[in-house]
Amino acid sequence: MAHTRISMYMPPDINPTQAAIAYGCRALPKLNEELQSEDLRTRQKALMALCDLMHDPEYVYDAIKIGCLESLKALLKDVDPMVRIKTTEVLHIMATHNVGRDGLLEHDIIVALSFLLNDPQQLCRENLHLVYKHLSQIPTGVQSIVSSGLIPSLVWKLQREEEASVQMLILDTLAACLQEDAAAVEALDNRVVPFLKELLLSNCDDIRSKAAHALMAVCIPLEGKNQVWQYDVIPILVHLLKDKAEEVQANAAGALMYAAVTTAGKYAALDAEAISPLLELLCSSMSSVRLNALKALTMLAEAPEGRRYLQAHVPTFRICEMDVNQAVQQAAHIAIQVIEWKP
Repeated sequence: MAHTRISMYMPPDINPTQAAIAYGCRALPKLNEELQSEDLRTRQKALMALCDLMHDPEYVYDAIKIGCLESLKALLKDVDPMVRIKTTEVLHIMATHNVGRDGLLEHDIIVALSFLLNDPQQLCRENLHLVYKHLSQIPTGVQSIVSSGLIPSLVWKLQREEEASVQMLILDTLAACLQEDAAAVEALDNRVVPFLKELLLSNCDDIRSKAAHALMAVCIPLEGKNQVWQYDVIPILVHLLKDKAEEVQANAAGALMYAAVTTAGKYAALDAEAISPLLELLCSSMSSVRLNALKALTMLAEAPEGRRYLQAHVPTFRICEMDVNQAVQQAAHIAIQVIEWKP
């Protein structure tokens, strides 16, 4: 006689929005077929399942091998917002792995994603900028972004983007790319300095910090140093030396260090009374703050007025020579040599 029994085990965890994954080596080929389906629900479910699988680099390798990236490139043009969001999410997860980054570069995903820069869906834009950020962490990724002609678009999106989270991702990508001379020239031609100047005044600590970091990269070429002086950015950097966030202080001191290489930059910083706040930063708990402050002070000590002022503070620099950080020790030693130099 049959009996009704209740199992002691929990029911299986079944997600109705996710496609059933085939067994073994058939899993990814089946999902790739479903990505190309004409049925919207099938495409959405396949993307949901693929998001979970792509956390494993072995699955990423297999997905690239069987041609999933071509299917995903096609889905970037899908009319359904959810499909575009999940497609960019899959690509973002893939970009967190070395094998994924290599695959994205080989299949020219950078250009395919650029058509979504103005997508109305915030999550879609956020995911695509996460991809760019991850790609900018490797030299080949930076070169591909620059050679794709994306720098002007990223600079203009920096001004037009309303979401702070997306702005921060753009700043991260730009900070990495602008260290390339070609990228810096393009960005300077597209008014990146005045845009960064506006972001230095943001209420968000992270945006101020990342804007100052990007400004450091912009200041490496001579034209960048000149524009920072011409657009009157140096007084803002001096003001940020007193910021409540130490990361902002570190990046502002770093940008000031590069800007003060030129004579005009030195005297603009001296006129803005940069020396006193920089001296205060030598007691910071962050080694990067102390290091950048020392280097900025060294630049200012190259001007006779700066050297004269700093001679009374040599004992402070002597203390920095005993810092636990070797780079800070060396920077303090160089600063003392410049301050005590006599013609």
